[in-house]
Amino acid sequence: MAPLKLSELRPAPGSTRTRKRVGRGPGSGMGKTSTRGHKGQRARSGGVSNVHAWSEGGQMPLYRRVPKRGFKNIFREEYQEVNISSLTKCQPGEVSPETLKELGIIKSTRRPVKILGVGTIEAALTVKASAFSKSAREKIEAAGGKTEVI
Repeated sequence: MAPLKLSELRPAPGSTRTRKRVGRGPGSGMGKTSTRGHKGQRARSGGVSNVHAWSEGGQMPLYRRVPKRGFKNIFREEYQEVNISSLTKCQPGEVSPETLKELGIIKSTRRPVKILGVGTIEAALTVKASAFSKSAREKIEAAGGKTEVI
């Protein structure tokens, strides 16, 4: 097979199409309204780009039609929950959110960490976290460890 020449390169058949040239007279079939139809928001200049995706024209928007219920506390604190059974991966000594992040137990050190009492623990650990459940605190101290709220 002969080597390809740069001047002989062609796109695959059927992979390219000619550009649609609108607004070039009635003979083109795409003159006058230029495929935009008659009137309406989408017929105007900027009618598509300046319309929000959730715009419903004059219809009552979905977010106003759906009933709102309950109370959303904007000050709610979302904790990353860690069970005591996960702390068995840690080396004896001090356990902080940074060490939990390194071990892949939590995803971020920015969000607060709460230690929960699911599972058992044998090693004496000094655990630093934002919050502890009552059972977690009891189990850590029963194993000879300490709990510190940061």
